[in-house]
Amino acid sequence: MRFMRMTPPFWMPEPPRQILPTESVLPRGSRSIATLGMTAILGLTTMLGCTSASARDTDTIRLWAMGREGEVVAQLIPDFERANPGIRVRVQQIPWSAAHEKLLTAFVGEATPDIAMLGNTWVPEFVALGALEPLDTMVARSRSLSRADFFPGAWSTNVVDSVTYGVPWYVDTRVLFYRTDMLKAAGFDSVPDTWAAWREAMVRMKARMGPRQYPILAPTTEWPPPVVLGLQTGAPLLRDDGKYAWFSDPRFRRAFDFYVGWFRDGLAPKVSGSEVSNLYQEFARGNIAMYISGPWQIGEFGNRLPPEARGTWMTAPLPGPQGPGVSMAGGASLVLFRGSSRKADTWKLVEYLSRPDVQLRFYALTGDLPPTRTAWTDTTLANNRYARAFREQLERMVPLPKVPEWEQIATKVFEYGEQAIRGRMTVDSTLTALDRDVNGLLEKRRWMAEQAGKARKAGP
Repeated sequence: MRFMRMTPPFWMPEPPRQILPTESVLPRGSRSIATLGMTAILGLTTMLGCTSASARDTDTIRLWAMGREGEVVAQLIPDFERANPGIRVRVQQIPWSAAHEKLLTAFVGEATPDIAMLGNTWVPEFVALGALEPLDTMVARSRSLSRADFFPGAWSTNVVDSVTYGVPWYVDTRVLFYRTDMLKAAGFDSVPDTWAAWREAMVRMKARMGPRQYPILAPTTEWPPPVVLGLQTGAPLLRDDGKYAWFSDPRFRRAFDFYVGWFRDGLAPKVSGSEVSNLYQEFARGNIAMYISGPWQIGEFGNRLPPEARGTWMTAPLPGPQGPGVSMAGGASLVLFRGSSRKADTWKLVEYLSRPDVQLRFYALTGDLPPTRTAWTDTTLANNRYARAFREQLERMVPLPKVPEWEQIATKVFEYGEQAIRGRMTVDSTLTALDRDVNGLLEKRRWMAEQAGKARKAGP
């Protein structure tokens, strides 16, 4: 059977655009240039030892949580309050788009909450500000929370300079969503676990497709695919403790060339995310057969695919260069702020929210994946066939670079990646330019480190 249905193309041609080296299209929720400047100044002040304590509400724990999680976490609080008479929790829900700036403003105004949900790529920034409480002592003394039960990649996102500053609340990573029937028609019963075999599967699928159909969709405005491929080759992305870019490293170059090859060889369409009209419709039509994405798509695929296509998809861990590959460790963590006057009671809340039974209730409310192995033994997850790939991938996750500038760096990755994909730059010139621009983003980090070093040498 050949997958050549005459369906309308699922994208419209995008007019060419040149991205200047100084352009920056910040992702949703990213900090503004003014905020970045303030962050740099505050970070230096903290490094030089100039922080002060905040006044605190003494009878209520204040919890800030973002997005959908902030809407539903209040449903978990009554059981905690019943088990801990005298402790009350006030939950404030904050939109993701406003969360970063609100947290910074609260820090400047000495009005941080006792506990907050923090995207794990934000942890290094708030550590640099001196805003977060180290947790290693509390973790070591805990009778209910075991570091060993957490997936190592998730836990490591909260460790900065060998100190733990957060506890994973939910975990996120990327796997492959694919059409089982189209892969089987190409001669593969399952997704291969090596790059070479994976590419061969895509080549065979493309041979059975029409000119406007593709084995894989990787929108040019999404940075995770090239970054994850780079992590799979062992590329650190940055060097010298995050002070300089290293995208020209041969390991990342190998991954980037593999990625660009999808578009060069017609295995992926050269389209941005905004040009894809309906991912699920095109998946059902057979216009695309594979897509790299996160756990939220389990519910989306289940709900939004037409009935006749609901039995044709599955998830698989990502292939790697020589065998099963790693993926990125994402998600959000619970952090305690240094300004809190109720750290002992707040830690009890962290322990409660980290209990496997509470994690499973949270999963039922949000679809967010639990970060502990114990929670995954429950039949709710163990019997979910679409979640099994995530369970396997969670054992093979690595953190993204632990620098406050990561969101801006990620934007540069897809901006320059698009130039290579569309043939406007070679792979080598792309990576050279990417290094140059990212080094510019890291200039404040290098300056802050230099000033901190001078302060340490000068002594008290």
